[in-house]
Formats: sequence, C-alpha cells, structure tokens
Amino acid sequence: MRGMWMKAGFVLALVASWTAAADATRDALVKRLAQEVDANQVLADKTKAFIKAKLLPQCSNPVLVAEAAAQDAKKVSLAEIKRIDAEWIAAEDELPIHKEKTSNVCAKEIAKFATATPAVIEAFAMDDQGANVGQNALTSDYWQGDEPKWENSFNQGKGGLDVGKAEFDKSANAQLQQVSLPLVGPDGKVVGAITFGVVVDKL
Repeated sequence: MRGMWMKAGFVLALVASWTAAADATRDALVKRLAQEVDANQVLADKTKAFIKAKLLPQCSNPVLVAEAAAQDAKKVSLAEIKRIDAEWIAAEDELPIHKEKTSNVCAKEIAKFATATPAVIEAFAMDDQGANVGQNALTSDYWQGDEPKWENSFNQGKGGLDVGKAEFDKSANAQLQQVSLPLVGPDGKVVGAITFGVVVDKL
C-alpha cells in the first residue's frame, strides 16, 4: 500500500514538474513578446502599453487556443486551404463557411473581447497554416499563410510580433493599425496566431 502511495506521489510530482516547465516556456515567450513590443520602432508608446495590457493576455486565451488547436488537429492540406481561399475571395454572396467563421465558438470569444475593448474593432484567429479559425468581421480572404501578419506572428512555431502600418480606415473613420501575435497553448506550443485591428485614436 505504501508503495502505491509513493508511486502516486511520484507521478503527481512528475506532472507538476511538467506543468511548471510548460508554464515557464509560455511565460518566457510572452515576456519575449513584451520585449519585442517595447523595442518596436513603429508603435507609439500608448499603443505599446495597450498591447501589453490588453492584447498579450489573449495569446493564451483558452478558448482561442483550443479552437486553433482543434483546427490544427484536422490536418487539412494546404491545397484544400487554398481551394477554400479562392472560393472565399470569389464569392459574391455569403457562403456557409463565411457564416461559420463569424459565428463559431472562436468568433464569439473574439466578439466578446472586442465588445469589452472598444479600441479593437476587428480580430481574427488563424491556425498553424494561416487558415481562418474565427473572426468578428468578415475578412477579404480565408488564408493568411502567405502574409507577414501570419508569417511573423506564427514565426515557424516560435511566435513573434507583427505590426502593420497605421492607416486611415474609411469604415471605421479612424486610424487603424493591425497587430498580430501568436496563440500559445498551456504546454508552451504555438498553435496559431491572431490579428487585431486597433483604432489608435481610441487609445
């Protein structure tokens, strides 16, 4: 009996050790991202503060991470992703996939965050190939895998920061800047990325 308790204690200690190591990996990545934000020459100071306070915590949002990881697990081929992308871009009317990507669990979580964070008017999550997972406003394309916003934020699974140029957005009637960050699982693994459209005038 004593041996069983000792074995169980060893297993629990091992699990705790693995959990601590994973947390440390994730924390180290978030810390590096914060340093990249501080070092960025494009971002204004108020935008840097906003990213660190509001956007970086979303990198480990459990709903967004779980939804991106679930899509990763489907192992959809890049050829199929590009086929969907071509249909998405060419569509003149709403497609079923348009509705799905703006109403699924991921989309609802993004919409909740955007509602609570007025400076974010749009956001969309991507999987480990740059395919759309969910969004609160319909994007012009489905696949972002060939664009800097995904390439730099996913960063070959290492995670990184991508900052777009602040530009005037007619629909928002304001200066809009895209900020992209990785989505990081509880084990420290980068499972996807997320892009936020930030209205810098609201900061």
